[in-house]
Amino acid sequence: MKQVLPAAGLNMLNQARQFNETVKLTGIVLTKLDGTARGGAVVSVVDELGLPVKFVGVGETVEDLQPFNAADFVEALFPAPAKT
Repeated sequence: MKQVLPAAGLNMLNQARQFNETVKLTGIVLTKLDGTARGGAVVSVVDELGLPVKFVGVGETVEDLQPFNAADFVEALFPAPAKT
């Protein structure tokens, strides 16, 4: 497995489009998930290209890949307000 889309933000969508035209992607592995720019941009890629996110990288090695969980991903992007 090789990371091929190291971009964030809108550039991620452009790179995914071009790569998909060349090799016909079957899914996305989202690595280096350390900010909402990357997390938010993947929503555009999924929406436009219809590709599922299959794994999320939470560290530096292959062992740090975890199956993607949509509910956890949304919660990380939009945390519930703290109860007072």
